[in-house]
Amino acid sequence: MIKITNRVLLQDNELEWQFIRSSGAGGQHLNKVSTAAQLIFDIRKSSLPELYQQRLLAKADHRITKSGKVIIKCQASRSQDSNRQTALAQFIELVASVGHTPKKRIATKPTRGSQRRRVDTKKQKGATKALRRNKSDY
Repeated sequence: MIKITNRVLLQDNELEWQFIRSSGAGGQHLNKVSTAAQLIFDIRKSSLPELYQQRLLAKADHRITKSGKVIIKCQASRSQDSNRQTALAQFIELVASVGHTPKKRIATKPTRGSQRRRVDTKKQKGATKALRRNKSDY
């Protein structure tokens, strides 16, 4: 079981893992060993709550494809296990982020002090610019 939040759990078999060769420089070892981990998760076929599925599909993230799959590739480490753990942590963070509903902002008026400070700053900047103007009067 993969724990996303206290209420949301996923089965291990819902995640598909592929281990591929890492790209970039690395020498002979890199050309022989598949250390990069790629996590594939189908949102529509998952047991996630409907709210999580809708928010994930609506989220603008490069790791979510148009077909509704989350693909996370991790090749930061030379260890396959470390890359797998990092990819899983990124996946959990992504899914947990859609479960958080931001608090509604209550519009307030600026205080008199803040308004006064703003106007004073504007006057000071205007005075500084006035000193830079053409001095042809002298």
